[in-house]
Parts: sequence; structure tokens; C-alpha cells
Amino acid sequence: MLVELRISNLGVIADATIEPSSHMTVVTGETGAGKTMVVSGIGLLLGARADAGIVRHGAARAIVEGRFTDLDVVDDALGELGADLDAGELLVARQISAQGRSRAFIGGVQAPISRLAVLTGELATIHGQSEQLRLGNPERQREVLDRSGGPKLAAVLARYRTAYRTREELRIERDDLVRNARERAREADLLRFGLDEIAGVDPQPGEDAALAAEAARLQAIDDLRMLAARASHALSGSDEGDLDDPGAVGLVGIARHALGEVARLDDGAADLAAAVGLLAGQLNDLAADVSSYLNDLDADPLRLETITGRRAELAALTRKYGSSIDEVLAWGAEAAVRLGQLSGGDQRLAGLETQIAALDLQLVGIGSELTRLREQAADRLAAQVKVELAALAMPHARLHFELRPLASPGPHGREQVHLLFAANPGATPAPLAKVASGGELSRVRLALEVVLAGGDPGHVFIFDEVDAGIGGTVAVEVGRRLARLADHSQVIVVTHLAQVAAFASAHWVVSKSSRGEVTTSDVRLVGEDEREAVLAKMMGGLAGSESGVAHARDLLNLAQRR
Repeated sequence: MLVELRISNLGVIADATIEPSSHMTVVTGETGAGKTMVVSGIGLLLGARADAGIVRHGAARAIVEGRFTDLDVVDDALGELGADLDAGELLVARQISAQGRSRAFIGGVQAPISRLAVLTGELATIHGQSEQLRLGNPERQREVLDRSGGPKLAAVLARYRTAYRTREELRIERDDLVRNARERAREADLLRFGLDEIAGVDPQPGEDAALAAEAARLQAIDDLRMLAARASHALSGSDEGDLDDPGAVGLVGIARHALGEVARLDDGAADLAAAVGLLAGQLNDLAADVSSYLNDLDADPLRLETITGRRAELAALTRKYGSSIDEVLAWGAEAAVRLGQLSGGDQRLAGLETQIAALDLQLVGIGSELTRLREQAADRLAAQVKVELAALAMPHARLHFELRPLASPGPHGREQVHLLFAANPGATPAPLAKVASGGELSRVRLALEVVLAGGDPGHVFIFDEVDAGIGGTVAVEVGRRLARLADHSQVIVVTHLAQVAAFASAHWVVSKSSRGEVTTSDVRLVGEDEREAVLAKMMGGLAGSESGVAHARDLLNLAQRR
């Protein structure tokens, strides 16, 4: 429910605050006074497009704010948005700058206009000339019919749409598999070639690095032998046993013998003798290891040739599949997985065909149930609307929902809904948009909303120009129907007819005044003691005339007895 609407610098309205009744509120005023700005303001809160032209002349920006309650239908959306509530009320705001820039706020959080439209569209609906045009659209006609079907039809429709979406996703995947079969075959051939080439070489993890190290060793064999021989000589001394060239082993042996004698003569030198003994053992081991290393340093031209050839094979792989053999092996593992996926395309295609066929059967079953529920809803809704139209001075008018089968299942069912209308007896029902006048469309729309209102309690309905092309008794019945709609939902009506305004529980008047070169409109609530005079003036009489006031009093009494 809309509990407060505040408008600032919108069109001719400088500043106005309206607190609509929880039932039926009317907004009246002379032509050009700015009544439509009230509807435009609500429209901005519902995500309508805006431009700089609606900003009041001389103002930096226009602001529209609305406070809503009864927010159960948007609780989840508000939670996702992080919007704040004020004592259970939601503040929605729209700002339009004089340059045309627009911003929207929901519960203190700035949001895209599209998000605003989706959220507030669950709370309120504007019915104006654009809605009359929409009612002529088959898609909108289907929505109206489905709305009348209640929760059972809604549940079946949800099941149908889920199955339809799943089938469409599978069909897209299937068509992609068929369309790209040639590309997949080419990719599979390339992967097989690469895997075969790698398998033919059979590289081992880290093999390229190991062979590079071995090749470097073989290529430096002469230098290695020279350096190793020098080290061996320094450790072991002369090969001829020259006493003047004992090497490190011999010198430590001399020291060991001497310290052994010292320790024999002096127990305090035992540690020195033990240390030199340990050093002698380490030097002997090192000398043996160096000698062994030197003996193993044999030039092997054949081995070097073998390594060179093997490295060339590995290099052929690293040029194509990675910068190292480890990367080549990783590419091979990924290629094998991808090849398995590509090779399974035929099996996947067969599986998709099976799933799609099963969903086709499911759509036939659910679609048939949906069609049956729509046929029942169509008969029920047409009968209820006929009663309402008769009360609106269209006793012979009738609506008929025609369900035309589609060649293939659509996203919303197996048929397209067409709303047909006939205003006179004997007339063949024809598409509503083609045969109904503006006034007839207004009454059809109102009749539909009155019938459907019970399924949408708490919703806000805004009617603009609902009384176009009507008057007299018909206008009274329009007012009566709007009041009946307000028993279930909040109704806000912009009208120029006293017959409609009389049924309101709150009456606001927009009045225009000129201050210099600037026109300003004020919005005020009509007190109960003023209503007779305001209604009399709306009927074209003088506000104080006895006949006009009497007529207005009769209207108010009639409205109270509805």
C-alpha cells in the first residue's frame, strides 16, 4: 500500500504531499492543473523513463518519494538489495536532474531503474492509455487469463516453463554439437597426432635436464680429468713414492705418527692424537673417492653422440608442446582428457536426443493439463466479466478467450491466447484491440480488474482516464466498481467525473495558480464539509448553487449505499 507520496519540482507541482486512503482515493482538478503529474510521479516510482522536460522550470532537480507498506511480496528482493525499512515502511525515491540524469533509491540503497521497476511493479500497477494498448497484445491477454487461473494454474505453468527451459538448453547443446562436428573432428586429429608423437619419443619426467647435465660433463671431460688428477696428486702425493712429495695424506700420516708418540709420553695430548687420527681417515677416504672419480672419467664419444640424438628428439617436442619435458607431459595429459571429451561427442549427442524426446513427451502432458486449466479459467472469467460489463451499461457485451494451438510448444504453453470481444448481440467476437472503442476498452479493463482483484489483495491500482468517453449512469457504475475494487486493494483514480469521485474515501484536488510568469499547482485534501461543494463544481454548476449542491449530496448518498 502507498501511504505517502511526496512530489517536489515535478512539472507544475512545486511541492506536494499526498496521503492516499487505504481504500479509494480520487485526484481531481481542472484540465491543465497538473493531475497527470500525480500519475507521472507514481510512474517514476514504478520505473518509468524520465527526461529533463519534467523538471520544473528553474529547479535543479525533481524529486518523487513514496512510502509503501505490505511488503511481503518483495521481502526476498529487499533482502538481496540490502534495503532498510523504517518502522515497516519502504521509502522509494526518484531524482531527475535538470540535465536529464536520473537516480533511484530503494530503502536508502541506490539501484538501477530496471531493478526499481521490477520491485515496485510487484506493489503497484498503473492503468492508463498505455495499458489499454497492452490489453490488445496476445501476451498481455495470456497474462490476464493465467492470473485468473489462481495458484493451481500458476503451479502447472511453472512446471511447464521449467521443462521448456531445460529442453531449450539441451537443444542448444545438441545443435552446437551437430554444427561443430567438423571442427571437433579436426581438433581430435591434431590431438591424436600430438599424443602419438609424444608416445613415440616416450620422454621421462626431467629427462631433458638430466641429459643436458650429462652432455655438459662429457663435453668437459679433458678439463675434468686434469683438475681431478691435480686434486688426487695434492691428496696422495707422487705415484713413484717420492719421499719429498708425500701429499696431504702423507703429511698427515707423519703428523699422526708424531702425535701418537707425544700422547704415549703425555696423556694430556691424547685428544690431539685422536683428532689427527680422525683427519687422517677422512683424508684417506677423500683421496680414494677422488681417485675413483678420476678413473671413471673416460671419454665416451658414442655416449655423447647418443645423448645428442636423444636431446634432439626431446627438443622437437618442446618446440611444439611446452618449454620443458615436464610441460610436454602436462600438455599430453590435458590433451588425452580433451580427446576423450571429443570422442564422446557421438555418445553425448545420442544422450541429448533421448533427453529431448523425453522432455517433448513431458511438455505434451503438462501442456495438455495447462490447456485444460486455461479453458476452465477462460469460461469462468468471461462469465464474471460479462456480469460486470452489464453493470457498466454494456448488457450485450461479451468476452471470449480463444486458445489457438501452436505448431510447436512455446515458452508459455501449447497455445496462444487471443481475447475476442463483441459489444452487440449477434456480433461475431473479434480481436479486442480492433473492435473496442476507447471507452469500451476502459470498461473492459475495469471489469477485469474488479473480477481479478480478489486474487491480488493489498496491491495498489492507479487508474488514469478510466472514465474516458463515459458519463451519466455509466460513470456512476464505474465509480461503484472502483469502490468495489478498493474493498480488496488500494485504488487511486485521476478523474474529471463527479460520479466517480463521489465513491472515494479520500478526495484530493489539484488547483492551478499563476505567480508572475510561473504556473504553480497546489494539491490539497478536500474535507468532508467541502465535498458537496467540490462535486457540485465538478458537475459544471456553481459551488454554492442549491441545485448543484443537492445533486452532489444525492451522489454522495448513492455512493454510501453502494
